Amino acid sequence: MKKSLKKLTAAVVAGTMATGFATMGMVEAAQLAPRTIVTTDGEVDDMNSFLRFLLYTNELDVEGIVYSASMWHYKGDGKGTTFQTQMGWTKPIYSTPRTDLRWCGTDWIHDYIEKYRAVYPKLHANDSRYPTADKLQSLVKVGNIDFEGEMAYDTDGSNLIKEKLLDNNDAPIYLETWGGCNTIARALKSIEEQYKGTAQWDSIYQKVSKKAVLYNIMDQDDTYKTYISRSWPDIKVWYNSIQFASLAYIWKDVVPKEQQPYFRGPWMQKNILTGYGKAYMTYGDGHHLTGDPEDTFGQPSVAKEKGYGMYDLISEGDSPSFLYLVDNGLRSYESPAYGGWGGRFSPCMSTKNVWEDNEGSWDVNPATGEREKFYAQTRWGQAIQNDFAARVQWTQKGPKDANHAPEVDVQGGLDRTAAPGETVTISATAKDPDGDKLTSSWMQYQEAGTYQGAVKLQKTSGLTTSFTMPKDIKKGETIHIILTVTDSGTPALTHYARVIVTAK
Repeated sequence: MKKSLKKLTAAVVAGTMATGFATMGMVEAAQLAPRTIVTTDGEVDDMNSFLRFLLYTNELDVEGIVYSASMWHYKGDGKGTTFQTQMGWTKPIYSTPRTDLRWCGTDWIHDYIEKYRAVYPKLHANDSRYPTADKLQSLVKVGNIDFEGEMAYDTDGSNLIKEKLLDNNDAPIYLETWGGCNTIARALKSIEEQYKGTAQWDSIYQKVSKKAVLYNIMDQDDTYKTYISRSWPDIKVWYNSIQFASLAYIWKDVVPKEQQPYFRGPWMQKNILTGYGKAYMTYGDGHHLTGDPEDTFGQPSVAKEKGYGMYDLISEGDSPSFLYLVDNGLRSYESPAYGGWGGRFSPCMSTKNVWEDNEGSWDVNPATGEREKFYAQTRWGQAIQNDFAARVQWTQKGPKDANHAPEVDVQGGLDRTAAPGETVTISATAKDPDGDKLTSSWMQYQEAGTYQGAVKLQKTSGLTTSFTMPKDIKKGETIHIILTVTDSGTPALTHYARVIVTAK
């Protein structure tokens, strides 16, 4: 078990998880990995995200993988009914008429897990926490897929989600919505229909509201707005409407220039598009998804027209929803306000329990000195891509030949208190499981702390630093200090430690 996960477990048991809204119980502490269910509408970026997701299942307690629908992808009713006619619309609202034919079927998840099966022995040798392919296949269910926003009837997928929300494990369940929310909405509707008006309703409502956390990649149907937010207003939502673009179709317009080589064809060919990674789809590679006439990204002419080179990344805009849960030391799992590989979020001003990437979540890019709407996600791009490359490497090499991230431990714990004017000293140890040389650096993550001023770190390199608590800091305000440790392996891998100092 990683050092940072040990610290996190201790914090959970003590009931000291930060910010109060996400306090978790001892059940999850014993479980050690965040529970999650993926719902997906199955377009090209979902498939790319899923290929990466399978390589991160060692970090997660995967409890369901569910086909769902969205405004972009849905199966239809098999009768040629369009979404517009199903909804009774007399005028088209899309420039191109929507049909029920943009759908890639319900076999592709099975096929990807079989690719995982082929490399499972190598993955398991690198980390014994990887689940078997049989276990993953048993979790795949078909949800509400006929039309955008359809939530009229129970499905195997909605029943699975309902079952998990009602089970006796009180740990949060992170519901990843890679498409629309409609299958999740159907599960919640089924719970409401079963219990509302009974003596159990209040306790069931509280139980589900405390457990469910939605990580929404955009609003890809209207079921959150028209049903979940109204009937289940206490369910927490992390709403990523902007930052996901750093891994999505417009990444070249938002990713800093110095990080773009990690998304370009030469790097992708060398590090990702080998072995298991050959299934990853890129610009100009000649692929075409059967059932999706709008998937033209594999045509070299389309890549050129859009300004992308051969084998450049297309999109995997859904990946932030599970990268948010990865135990990399950034502790983003504890609070959407902390920031990490899944982005950073601020409270929505109009809807309670919703955290979104509004202006309050924008980080300052040191290169420009400006607060930028994408930077809370793009600042981690190189480390994210190198970590992906290492996991592809794990599918091909045993633990003696592959690279693994450093291990970091902070002496005295990750949560501190200090009075104004007091000197805070932070010391850490770091080791590399492969014997690589390590470099380390410190920074204040100013935007993540509730104290908005800057502090001067006595050292920005090495494994020890110190700073003086500002005299104007108020009781309860926090300062976030992050240690970044990177190895000299290929690809170079990074682990972090976030120390949160609270004023007393």
